[in-house]
Amino acid sequence: MGQFVIFQTFEFVLFHNFPLSPVSIHLNCNQAMQTDIDACRAAVAAAKQVAVITGAGVSKESGIPTFRGKEGYWKENRPEDLATPAAFAANPKLVHEWYSHRRTVCHQAEPNAAHRAIAALEKQKAQFLLITQNVDGLHKRAGSRRLVEVHGNIFRGRCTACSYTVDVNLEPEPAIALQCPACAANVRPDIVWFGESYHPADLQTCYQFLHHTDLVIVSGTSGVVQIPLHLTQVARERGARVIDVNPDNTAVSELADWHLAGPAGEILPQLV
Repeated sequence: MGQFVIFQTFEFVLFHNFPLSPVSIHLNCNQAMQTDIDACRAAVAAAKQVAVITGAGVSKESGIPTFRGKEGYWKENRPEDLATPAAFAANPKLVHEWYSHRRTVCHQAEPNAAHRAIAALEKQKAQFLLITQNVDGLHKRAGSRRLVEVHGNIFRGRCTACSYTVDVNLEPEPAIALQCPACAANVRPDIVWFGESYHPADLQTCYQFLHHTDLVIVSGTSGVVQIPLHLTQVARERGARVIDVNPDNTAVSELADWHLAGPAGEILPQLV
């Protein structure tokens, strides 16, 4: 009987006396968000070893289209049909033209507040590593130096047969299509394509660092590509706390101690 009375009283108060207005709900959400941001800022300040993992969402805020989806299409070609060894072997000229277009887009973009916040955090921490899926070079332009570009760099080419690499500029695409001066094989974009494995040395660097990390910040990744989720799990299993910065809930959000829903450029500067 007592439980029934309490329920009836709650029902009466909620629906008859004090209905929650949209403004009240918005204020409550903002207060909860600020509480989480304050807690995350304290966690960042206290952490001795910090890893940051970034994906395409961070670059999208600089105007670079995401790889997947209609906005990633080029001349009616899907990126999935161009970024493969088979596509390069079949039509290297077409693949080079696409990468020339992408380099121009990346070159015209500027680092945003998220890039700058990550670079600032690096300067604060003696033990720091940035792990990025992005190939656009914006993190380096923002000042990041301790980083692993797990998908490569769009401004670099490499030989298809030997270890030769070369920096690529924005000149017409035949400049990168030249044969390797060391072995005469074709030079391709230094990007990890569909169906290819990550470079073992890069993964080893990530694993070694994450095994001793006490805080991981993940930002701008949807979780569709498995490597951010996997690396986050590696750190989590070793006791690291996880902050997920993303407008939407993702697979990473399920692992996180905090999920801060919003653009990286707005939230990350508040944590540094």
